[in-house]
Amino acid sequence: MTAPESPADWVWLARIRRPQGRKGEVFAELLTDFPDKFAERRRLWLIASDDLVRKAGAPGPSHSGTRDTEPVDPQTRPAELTHHWLHKGGIVLHFAGVDSISAAEALKGLIVAVPRAQRSALSEDETYISDLVGCTLVDVASRDPVPIGTIEEVDRTGGAAPLLVIRNPRGEILVPFAKSYLRRIDLNAKRVEMALPEGLADLNSSK
Repeated sequence: MTAPESPADWVWLARIRRPQGRKGEVFAELLTDFPDKFAERRRLWLIASDDLVRKAGAPGPSHSGTRDTEPVDPQTRPAELTHHWLHKGGIVLHFAGVDSISAAEALKGLIVAVPRAQRSALSEDETYISDLVGCTLVDVASRDPVPIGTIEEVDRTGGAAPLLVIRNPRGEILVPFAKSYLRRIDLNAKRVEMALPEGLADLNSSK
C-alpha cells in the first residue's frame, strides 16, 4: 500500500523518544488510547515530521482536523514491527533492520502511524480520542448546558488524563479528559458533553 497523500488520512500511534537497550529497540511515547492494538499489526509507517501530523490534527499524539492540504513528507516510509512491549507508561518497539543503538538513534522524533483506513475497529462503547478533535465541548454540569468551545487537539504530555485543548473567543482552555467528567459523546453531531467542576474552565484558561 502506498502512503496516503493527505496528513488527515493518518492516525498516529506513538512518537519515538530514544533508543532502548543495545539491540535497536526504541522507547516511544504512546499517542493512542489502545496500545493493545499494536499486537494486531506488523506493518506501520514512520513519518519524519510531527509538524505534518499536527496539520492533520495531532496530539502530540493530537488532531486539529482543520488543515489537510499539504502533502506528507517524502521521507515517510513503511516499517515492519518485529516485537514490542509496554514499558514505564510508554512502549518499546523494534523494527526490522534496526539492530544497533546508532540505527535506533536515527529514529528519534519520528511519528509511528497507520493510514486511517487501516485503523482497528472499536466496540460500540469505545472512541478514539483523536476523533474528538473538531467537536464542540459542552458543559452539562448545570441545568442549562454551556458550550465551552471547539476541541482543537489533545495534549498527552501532562498527567494521567489527556488534556483537551479547547479554543473559544476568550482564548485557549485546557480540560482534562477524565472519565468522571464525561457524560456523552456524539461524533455524528460533533458534540462532547462533560460535567465540569465549577470554575475549571476559567482556571485553565489562557486569558
